[in-house]
Amino acid sequence: MRKKKTFTIAVILIAILVVIFGGYMYFSSSNAEKNAASTEMAQVQRMKIKSTVSATGTIRPVDSVEVSSKITARIKSVLVKENDHVTAGQTVAILDGKDYEASNDQAEYKLINAKSKYNRVSYLNSIGAKSQEEMEDAQLTYDTAASNLEKTQSDLSETVIVAPMDGIVVGEPKSAGTMAVQGNSNPTVIMTIANMSTKQILAKVDETDIGSVKVGQNATFTVDTYTGKTFTAKVSKISQTDVTNSWNTNSSNSSASTSSTASVIYYYVVLDVDDPDNLLLPAMTARVDIVTSEKENALVVPISALKTDTKGSYVQLSLPDGTTEKRYVSTGIYSDEYVEIEDGLSDGDTVAITYKAKSSTATTSKNSRGGGPGGPPI
Repeated sequence: MRKKKTFTIAVILIAILVVIFGGYMYFSSSNAEKNAASTEMAQVQRMKIKSTVSATGTIRPVDSVEVSSKITARIKSVLVKENDHVTAGQTVAILDGKDYEASNDQAEYKLINAKSKYNRVSYLNSIGAKSQEEMEDAQLTYDTAASNLEKTQSDLSETVIVAPMDGIVVGEPKSAGTMAVQGNSNPTVIMTIANMSTKQILAKVDETDIGSVKVGQNATFTVDTYTGKTFTAKVSKISQTDVTNSWNTNSSNSSASTSSTASVIYYYVVLDVDDPDNLLLPAMTARVDIVTSEKENALVVPISALKTDTKGSYVQLSLPDGTTEKRYVSTGIYSDEYVEIEDGLSDGDTVAITYKAKSSTATTSKNSRGGGPGGPPI
């Protein structure tokens, strides 16, 4: 009985060991197959490759103006409405000028009186009945009255608001009855007029990418309202200071800007937009890809094939006899998936990669914080 029990235990132990060994072999085999599948080969090939810098910006008209008043008065009438075309010099609004008309009438009366006094004193001075000092006082009174009249006439003329440029009324103008307040810092904007025939993008580019952006570079961009449609643009200006002017310690907002943005620095880049169909509207968000470098028929390998060490960049070159060789290379343009090989490989060579590239299109898209391959991977 004891021998039978011992035999049964031995059989169970052997079965357990067999299961454990079988599981070990299975998982070892699975891992080996998985590792083998992650190492593939890719052929060195030629294709068009380009590198881009991505940024987000806002559509705006090249020329626009906020129409405000040089005097404080209530708006009497507005002669245009939103989306109306206007021409330079066209009357677009009229202010209530009753007070300014009264002031102008008073100034005219004072000038008439001052002129009569000046003529009388001038005659008396000529016959010796008035002194030269009295003559000069009369002249000053007349000149002052003339100057005051010029001012009141100017103020009265400002009650007629005219368009300073050709364009379209953008947005709803202020309505009649609104008080138009003059001022240098915060005047009342009666309406905005913009020339919508030419537009720009004001984009913010991160400091890690700004060195690659040059005036004249081409760009493409999309806006949310036209799904699947790509527009073109060209870099026309690059700001020489960051958007918050944080470097200028004398600037009133430099300390506040620095604390709020931490170490994130952006620069404004202006791009001229090609919009022949006049589809784009002010304030639309544009997602821009600026082409910083481009080459036709470049020799490329997948980025996943490129490695680096203390000596530089290299690939594992597959030789005809089935072995591999560590081959150091010189690189050029980087895209999302490919890197240009300037020296070290030939067309048709085969290299080892860690995963298979999914597309033959070679474009890079750095994000606003410098994302995307900008140099050899580590």
